[in-house]
Amino acid sequence: MSPKDRAEKTAHRYIEEFVRNSRPARILREHLDKIGVGLFPLVDHITVRTMDVDRRSKEFIRLGFRWDKNVGINGVLEYDDWWAKVYRKPGLPAVFIDQAFTGPRGNTSVIPPWVRRFSDRLLHHVAVRVEEIERAVLEMKKRGIRFAGPIVGARGTDLRQVFTAADVKRGHPFTVVEIIERHRGYAGFSPPSADALMKSSVVTAKR
Repeated sequence: MSPKDRAEKTAHRYIEEFVRNSRPARILREHLDKIGVGLFPLVDHITVRTMDVDRRSKEFIRLGFRWDKNVGINGVLEYDDWWAKVYRKPGLPAVFIDQAFTGPRGNTSVIPPWVRRFSDRLLHHVAVRVEEIERAVLEMKKRGIRFAGPIVGARGTDLRQVFTAADVKRGHPFTVVEIIERHRGYAGFSPPSADALMKSSVVTAKR
């Protein structure tokens, strides 16, 4: 099997496992399958939470993914108490890998407790790209999908995002689906948006 085939198979495997763990993802795929589209072609990126980004990224680098040094500052996205790198391979969803800062700065991060409960071998979320986020949210709500908070990003901006309410496993927030709208060829990850999304998952955790 070629590296290209292994990369695609690995991406499919992670997404399939995520769908088994995520009710919103199962609902989305069920409806997309009915019209012959499926979920995989619409996945914008997958997200891995870990304690060590550089160690965890090795699996994807072996499959031909490359660290995108054009996002953030010198390829690193920094937020209040966590940071991330993005890895890309043409034709496949981007891989967003994040961890808490070491030391006091990372003490408030929700990432380490999540990794300790669920490991870094499962996806925290899958982002599904849509054309019009308000319409997508409305239609998903009709099908019983709840959302963690409001849409982040104003109308007409390059990037708009929202998380579904978290599925709960063993009494703790587990997986979420991200709905994402992009414009003007923007392929980045806006720090204010990502941090607001992270905070929305914390709100969900307290419900």
